[in-house]
Amino acid sequence: MDQITREAIRYLGYGRNAADDQTLMLIKDSFESLRSVVGSKSVCRIFDLQWKDDGTVIIGTMEVKSRSLGRNLRGCDRIVLFGATLGIGVDRLIARVSLTDMAKAVVLQACAAALLEEYCDQCQEKIAEEMRTEGRYLRPRFSPGYGDFSISCQKDVMQMLDCAKTIGITMTDGFMMSPSKSVTAVIGAALTDTKCHTHGCECCEKKDCQYRRDTL
Repeated sequence: MDQITREAIRYLGYGRNAADDQTLMLIKDSFESLRSVVGSKSVCRIFDLQWKDDGTVIIGTMEVKSRSLGRNLRGCDRIVLFGATLGIGVDRLIARVSLTDMAKAVVLQACAAALLEEYCDQCQEKIAEEMRTEGRYLRPRFSPGYGDFSISCQKDVMQMLDCAKTIGITMTDGFMMSPSKSVTAVIGAALTDTKCHTHGCECCEKKDCQYRRDTL
């Protein structure tokens, strides 16, 4: 079983339980359907990272006071603002399928989340390669909504990346993004390699979440 299938199973909430053959076939079919409509796009900007005495992080025009973000960025001197999306075709496919087959729509949602994670990992590796030429190493992606990093900061990140123009992501008043399979994040860069994981679950404080990778 490949990694992206395991990710889809995790998003479906199986935890340590094995998925049955019917679900595995549905996952395979869902990935095939999604790959025919995905329009992946990403954008990033790099800033010098500044700190206030009280631990507030300054990223361009944005100031963030967050203990969990501060821990993630400790030792970093630069920061990458990052945004990515699978495109509106995924939303249209899921909406269309949900009218006739809700079970497959649920699996499509999980597979789309896994595809987005895989795409973000690929983008981050490219950014990491560029940063390594400067002697810097990346920390895990950290998105608004993780820990005490307020979801409201999503608005500032999207504005600084000009997401609407660059990759077609917009946001509602409730901080929900459209297309729905989209993400923003900050990625710290340091002159020392801390051997951090790429993925976000390892640095999330919600230990009882059924979707955590370390429950598999």
